[in-house]
Amino acid sequence: MLKMGASIINGGVSFRVFAYNRKRVALVVHRNGREEVFPMTEEEPHLYSTVLEGAGPGLLYKFRLDDEGDFPDPYSHYQPEGVHGFSQVIDHNSYRWQDENWRGRNLEELVIMEIHVGTFSQEGTFKGVLERLDYLRELGVNAIELMPVVQTPGRWNWGYDGANLFSVNNNYGTPDDLKQLIDSCHREQIAVILDVVYNHFGPEGNYIPVYGPYLTDKYQTPWGPAVNYDDRYSRYTRKMVLDNIRYWLEDYHIDGLRLDAVHAIKDSSPIHILQEIALTVRNLSLKQNRRKFVIAESDANDSRLINPLDRGGYGMDAQWMDDFHHCIHTVLTGEHQGYYIDYGWPEYLEKVFKNYLYTGQYSRYWGKKRGTDGSRNPGRQFVVAIQNHDQVGNRGWGERLAALVDFPYLKAAAGLLFFAPYVPLIFMGEEYGEKNPFLFFTDYQDPELKRNISLGRKEEFKKFGWQEIPDPQDPATFYRSRLTPRRLWREENRRLFRYYRDLIALRLSHPVLKEPDKRNLEIKVDGVSRLVVIARWREGVRLTGLFNLGERVIPIEGFQGREIFNSEWRAYGGEDDGESRSLKKGQVAILEN
Repeated sequence: MLKMGASIINGGVSFRVFAYNRKRVALVVHRNGREEVFPMTEEEPHLYSTVLEGAGPGLLYKFRLDDEGDFPDPYSHYQPEGVHGFSQVIDHNSYRWQDENWRGRNLEELVIMEIHVGTFSQEGTFKGVLERLDYLRELGVNAIELMPVVQTPGRWNWGYDGANLFSVNNNYGTPDDLKQLIDSCHREQIAVILDVVYNHFGPEGNYIPVYGPYLTDKYQTPWGPAVNYDDRYSRYTRKMVLDNIRYWLEDYHIDGLRLDAVHAIKDSSPIHILQEIALTVRNLSLKQNRRKFVIAESDANDSRLINPLDRGGYGMDAQWMDDFHHCIHTVLTGEHQGYYIDYGWPEYLEKVFKNYLYTGQYSRYWGKKRGTDGSRNPGRQFVVAIQNHDQVGNRGWGERLAALVDFPYLKAAAGLLFFAPYVPLIFMGEEYGEKNPFLFFTDYQDPELKRNISLGRKEEFKKFGWQEIPDPQDPATFYRSRLTPRRLWREENRRLFRYYRDLIALRLSHPVLKEPDKRNLEIKVDGVSRLVVIARWREGVRLTGLFNLGERVIPIEGFQGREIFNSEWRAYGGEDDGESRSLKKGQVAILEN
């Protein structure tokens, strides 16, 4: 199929758009303070194009569909005036990349930080993230995962309500600003992962349906009609998504993509769209001689997502594994509402360190059997966290773990995360115990949508007993969610940062920990004392991790090995100078022999 959207060619710009069952389609250009209209030719059924000689980068344009109105380009690469404004022609070849020696990173070596660009820095921009790369390098993370950066309505949003798959959010900066951030990350040996959303389109500024059947009533999702991957004219939707995959990996040098909520992607085609995505990423990786990967998010515990294509799987490189978070969170907080009803027993950790927790058992929350067996899938295929944007931000008050448990348990949770045989992910601010919430915030402009989102959020959380939760549309909700500047940290924040920094360094350097190997692992949990004992070994070296998730002091004289790490060392806020003979509440000790 031909290249869609606006493409710079010799002597001008080529425009092409899919407009189903339209009689007249025209290009509307805004330049020199006036509007110009150019009829487009139907080069094949429903596909219109034209070439504008003498045009170039920066040109503002829309498409006029019959007499219905003028609309932004579904393939727009930039919306300088927001979701409702004119699209802008972008020349992606004008940026001079400096990362020619970058070959990417393997999944198994990653330590990922998830970042929301708008709240990560006081500036809330790509340049704000760029200015904190020294901080990321000091901490030791070697990959960042950006929550969606596509155009959304208003001044701020999580990003999952994007209205344009291809346009960089003008609140964060320009396309070149994002490229500079990625280029700089690569020079610092930091991989960049991007969240993308292919299961629905945002509710405001989403003009895609006026162009054709990009949605279908064949299925229903939590957001309404499903994205059309297998109904009539679905080839245009599939092309758009695959073009978008190539766009981020080629034009922006993104290293990996995280696909949001793939369980809501409905497709009964002979080749599932997820399989096509996996093949596209793999082919680009080979073509560019750079490691590229795709990670799926799903709540179904379905190993088919990450199984190879030749075994009937979808070929995703990895997936988020929520069971790991839920097991640790419920043990530490005692929470049992909502989906947490299926968790809460310390002994569950024995299974979740080697597999999903739910592998076909009945779930009380879901009211059905849930999950498949993932025990044969290698550890590098599971991304795990003790906090992420979903588990924090989808709480009514957006509380982070630091606001829910005592300080020692923050260190215990981190110890379990980095000792696990999986790919670890931390949520921005977690590394120093940020107590500012991360709330759900929006800035819709449509009056009815503004009203519905505020009322709907309140109704959603009444079942949890939360009557007065922050209004997503209140600007204060966004401002409360920004990270605390480092100059305002307290001593406890500095101690936890040092703990994370040193724990990450141990994870990345120790031969036993740096390989996410589930096979050479033993775990035992004492349900009464809540002592978790995990042994991992490789090539004659054995590590024993001791994690006290209880309140009582536990003697540990019976465990053999030299202590190489202790959460109660003074640098981390404890009182130990040498090796521990017992574990206080929340204490972590790692022994080597």
